Amino acid sequence: MNTVRSALCTVSFYVWSIFMGLVMIPMLLTPRPVFRWFVLLWSEGNFFIFRVIVGIRVEVRGREFIPAGPAIIASKHQSEWETLIFLRLLGDPVYIMKKELGYIPGYGQFARKMKMIFIDRAGYAKSLRKLVKDAQKSIATGRVLVIFPEGTRVEPGKKLPYRAGIAALYSALDLPVTPVVHNSGLCWPKQSFRKYAGTIVIRFLEPINPGLERQEFMTQLEVVMENAADELMAETNPAH
Repeated sequence: MNTVRSALCTVSFYVWSIFMGLVMIPMLLTPRPVFRWFVLLWSEGNFFIFRVIVGIRVEVRGREFIPAGPAIIASKHQSEWETLIFLRLLGDPVYIMKKELGYIPGYGQFARKMKMIFIDRAGYAKSLRKLVKDAQKSIATGRVLVIFPEGTRVEPGKKLPYRAGIAALYSALDLPVTPVVHNSGLCWPKQSFRKYAGTIVIRFLEPINPGLERQEFMTQLEVVMENAADELMAETNPAH
C-alpha cells in the first residue's frame, strides 16, 4: 500500500508542479508580490497532496521563536520538505541555495524572481563575501534568511560538519540566529520516491543573539541543534 500511495503522491506532486510551473512562466512578468502568491499556492497544494494521499501532517513547536523581522534561520536539512515549510511559516523568506539549482530550467528563473541567494560552495572566501553582500540587501527589505548549515540533505540521525556560511552571516549581519530542527526525513527520505504517513515536527529553538566570537558561536549552534535533533529523533523515532 505504501508503494502505491508513494507513487500516486510523486505523480501528483510532479503533475501539480508542472501545471503551476506553466502557469507561473507568464507570471514572471508581474511584480514579485503577485508572483509570490503563485509560489505560495504551489507550496500549499503540495502540503494538501502530502496530507491527503500519504497522511503527512505538520506540527510546529516553538512558535514564539519564529522571527517577526530580519533574522537568520539555521535549519536542519533532510528532504525537499524544508523548501516548502518556511514559505508557509515565514511568508517571504530568502533561501540560501547552491548555485547549481539556479541552472534548473524554470526553477532557476522562479528562484531568481523570488530573489533567492545562490552560493558557489567551491568559491570559498569570494563566495562568502558575495553571500554577505547579497544577504545585506535582503535583510534591508525586512526578509528572513534561511540557511542549511550542513550544506546538503542529511539523513535523520546522521551528522555533518557545519559550513562557514552561517558563521560569515552571523559575524557580518549582527542579527540573531534561530536554530531549527525537524524530522522530515522520517516521512520523506532523502533520494527516495517513498513517503510515509506520520507527523513532521518542526521546532524553532531560542535564538542565539549576536556578539559571540566566531568559534564560540559555531560551537554553541552545533551543540544546540544536534542535542535538539537527537531529542526529537528519540521522541518521534524510538527505534532509531
